Amino acid sequence: MLTRRHMIISSLAALGLTATAGRAEGLFSQTGLRGARDGSDEFVPPQGEEDGSRRFMQVLKAASARGRPVFLPPGTYRISNIELPDNAEINGVPGSTRILYTGDGHLFLGRNLKRLRLSGITIDGGNRWLGDYAGGLLHFTGVERVEIEGCDILGAAKNALHLEGCGGEIRANHISGAADAGIYAVESVRLAIRDNDISACGNGGILVHRYRIAEDGTMVTGNRVSAIRARSGGTGQNGNGINIFRAGNVIVSNNQVSDCAFSAIRANSASGVQISTNQCLRSGETAIYSEFSFEGAVVSNNLVDGAANGISIVNFNEGGRLAVVNGNIIRNIRAEAPYPPLDAGFGIGIAAEADTVISANVIENAGKWGMLLGWGPYLRNLTVTGNLVRQVPVGCAVSVAEGAASALISDNTFADMQELAIAGYRWNDRATGELVASGDTGFPHLTVERNRLS
Repeated sequence: MLTRRHMIISSLAALGLTATAGRAEGLFSQTGLRGARDGSDEFVPPQGEEDGSRRFMQVLKAASARGRPVFLPPGTYRISNIELPDNAEINGVPGSTRILYTGDGHLFLGRNLKRLRLSGITIDGGNRWLGDYAGGLLHFTGVERVEIEGCDILGAAKNALHLEGCGGEIRANHISGAADAGIYAVESVRLAIRDNDISACGNGGILVHRYRIAEDGTMVTGNRVSAIRARSGGTGQNGNGINIFRAGNVIVSNNQVSDCAFSAIRANSASGVQISTNQCLRSGETAIYSEFSFEGAVVSNNLVDGAANGISIVNFNEGGRLAVVNGNIIRNIRAEAPYPPLDAGFGIGIAAEADTVISANVIENAGKWGMLLGWGPYLRNLTVTGNLVRQVPVGCAVSVAEGAASALISDNTFADMQELAIAGYRWNDRATGELVASGDTGFPHLTVERNRLS
């Protein structure tokens, strides 16, 4: 009697995809009747082979030409210098399929493709050498849609994942031990980086960059980033959990970022950035930065616990302006950082300079100032209302230096001040006494009203 089972096996044999009926049945049970090619049919199991790159490429090209994914059964595949064809898809068994880079130049390279996909694979770079042309263990350029899901990417000698001019989705991967960054994405097009766990990288967690200031639109959401070092040194170029550079209209939300050498989230020359509902824990320097030439930043509903500075919206001298800082909790801000203090130094809860509303934030236990409004002449159009500041030496330091423009400080609550609630400063030097109850501050640019000291 001819059953459906016999028909499936006969069809596979006719296509040359199987050597025995038993293997065909096993293949379909593992791939859910999706028509995948089983890599073991044309790729000798790798345990006895030092380098299976040639046969790996053969099966990959054949599968991609037919529009079918490659399924890699459990085992260790030792390969290098694989250039992925268009529409390549490689699926493995999570935790059991392991690709080991043999160190001959690059592992996976993809250039000018419409689509590629990797899922369920452990990819181990073994900290082996990568050629000068390879920015990462996985290096993709000009791929319209990259999909990498549920993979472990370990031990990259440079970036774990290097994307240039790519779109797509990087989701639910575990990335650890990269010498540089976990994910480096430059000149992206409709890219989403979601729900990844990135840890113990040498210079950065997730980097979203552009070569020139322009709209980018990458979404960085739901990731866990931890233990990021600054192996290459500097004062903020490295050591950041999430770093946005020159990329406009990027969303950074619902991430947990902890134990980074510098910032949890650092946006440099990034206009239209939204940084919201993130947890930033134990940052070595400023937890959340929006700095240099930017216009428009929303920093809202974040929790910052432990940093040298909390939130900084600065560099009006470079064109940095226009922001909302709302609904954040900032606590345990210490007055020390990885390098000697510059300018205002460290121990500041929130710092802002131009065209910014600071409202409904809670700041507790900062080593120097709860809020710093302006710096020398770099102060314009700050509205500071409805904040709670407690357990700091000075609750609010506002610039009264020559050239400083308007600031409104109203309806804030200051509790357990060690020195003063509100005071005017010329740079780092205090220039006034207590201003919390002042109707007339003596400075035309400064309005202080309806604040409460308890």
